[in-house]
Amino acid sequence: MRVRHCGKLELGGSPTVNKLKVVVLAALLAVAGCKARQQAPLSREIYPEPAQARTDLADALKTASTAHKRVLLDFGGNWCGDCRVLDFYFHDAANQALLTDNYVLVHINVGHMDRNLDIAAKYEVPLDKGVPALAVLNERGELVFSQKDGQFEAMRTMQPEAVKAFLAEWKPAVPCSTTVVSC
Repeated sequence: MRVRHCGKLELGGSPTVNKLKVVVLAALLAVAGCKARQQAPLSREIYPEPAQARTDLADALKTASTAHKRVLLDFGGNWCGDCRVLDFYFHDAANQALLTDNYVLVHINVGHMDRNLDIAAKYEVPLDKGVPALAVLNERGELVFSQKDGQFEAMRTMQPEAVKAFLAEWKPAVPCSTTVVSC
């Protein structure tokens, strides 16, 4: 079986073999379709309406304070392909636990680079460097890190490991514990 440049599928062999090839190909496509649906769909709305950003941020800060997590601000828009790739990598099996165990994720919709600019400025995120752009806050809402150079702006060319390294680098420090031994 080979695919020609014009898009036609050329099957070689007897009609019985050709039917078998078509059945196998259909089964492979069905399995691929099921796997794709299990992943975070690329067509879903990742970023809520821009007006929701302040409420989502306030809720995230409350949650982070009680759960002792960091707040991860993801500035972007639903129109942004790189933002979609970043969200896909956030929910990749290799990154999901690291994200949910250590962060409260807030998607901040910047419209077409004309909304929530004050929030981006407050957390020192230069949107002119591109989106997605990230900032990390501690559980008290203080800035721990902000992207200054558009590090994830070309997310489509990056691997999930880059997201994993970022999440591992900025996760909260494990509090020290003291073990008392009595003799």
